[in-house]
Amino acid sequence: MSVLIKPLRLEAFDQLPKHARRCVFWEVDPATLGNGDYLPDPEFEKEAWLSMVMLEWGSCGQVAAQAPAADSAGDEEQPCLGYVLYAPPRAVPRAQRFPTGPVSADAVLLTSLGTEPGQAEELPHSLISQVVSELVRRGVRALEAFGRTTDAAELLELDPEVIEPELRTAVEALGDCSFEQCMMPADLLMDAGFTVVSPHRYFPRLRLELDKGLGWKAEVEATLKQLLESAQLQQPVGAGAEVRSQVP
Repeated sequence: MSVLIKPLRLEAFDQLPKHARRCVFWEVDPATLGNGDYLPDPEFEKEAWLSMVMLEWGSCGQVAAQAPAADSAGDEEQPCLGYVLYAPPRAVPRAQRFPTGPVSADAVLLTSLGTEPGQAEELPHSLISQVVSELVRRGVRALEAFGRTTDAAELLELDPEVIEPELRTAVEALGDCSFEQCMMPADLLMDAGFTVVSPHRYFPRLRLELDKGLGWKAEVEATLKQLLESAQLQQPVGAGAEVRSQVP
């Protein structure tokens, strides 16, 4: 199955999976709600957040869908197979709560990534790769994310009151959203090329240098140029003579 990944458009918000439309773990600060976990309309809040970020900063999401068949209508909406969201850290309230913060000033924060059941294992990496390509074009230097380690599952078994305060604010649930389902596994991020810049037993902060991507592209272009020049130098003498003989 061929998959097409393209920027998320606000008018396609309804195409996102249900959890993606309702998840505001990163986008809403629980401290602003008063009673902690009650949010009347999380889907409205999520759409409003996306609208605000798109208006002030630009594209902040990528969605994967099955590529339309050659004989289908070009504007036909395909079901969403996966998505990824990212934004400047100043637009992400939850980012201020983690003990491994703050996010570096030169980085964009990768917040959410999800794929539908049954999708290829490489789809998450493809989504991240698409984010990298866009941010490189926009001149962003780095992409960072807060990862969830396997040890973080221990926190689910503890009474919130015994969790240290600086960690309690980070893991505070928001309605149906929790760190267990709304944070990316650190292993997935490291497999995608991220490295840990702020270690933590539960929630390390990881970073991917985007200028390395530019450097890689430059190296490839330089290699291709050298191969082309080498091929021209090794051109048969007869061919060159033939060309010269045609010069008046």
